[in-house]
Amino acid sequence: MNNRKHMVKVIDGRVEFKRSKSGRKLLRIKITAEANGVRREYVITFGRYGEINVAEGRAYARADVPGGKEADAEKFSAFVKALTGRGPTIHRTRDSKIIIECYREHLEGFKRYAELADAIAKWLEEMS
Repeated sequence: MNNRKHMVKVIDGRVEFKRSKSGRKLLRIKITAEANGVRREYVITFGRYGEINVAEGRAYARADVPGGKEADAEKFSAFVKALTGRGPTIHRTRDSKIIIECYREHLEGFKRYAELADAIAKWLEEMS
């Protein structure tokens, strides 16, 4: 993002399964990482959406980190790109939220990590 380089150090990673308000099974990836010296737990929640049941993950930039939402979105983007090889899509809403979106190719990138691979594969199989 903004053609700046970031140092990302992954400390821990895990997966949880949750249910949405509508009862759908969600996949929540939680990874503790340090980006440019700032340690944070990054959480991306994946669900299946739309008529074609596409896998999509969302996260929200936080204002309570050094530099605010913009800096957090930049670090989050760097973190996702470092782990998956592809940067996420970033959207800004009218009410000043910053949404970080990940897709199937990001899930495939996260599957390269042993701590996440089995749970991601299980969720994809169950939800297809």
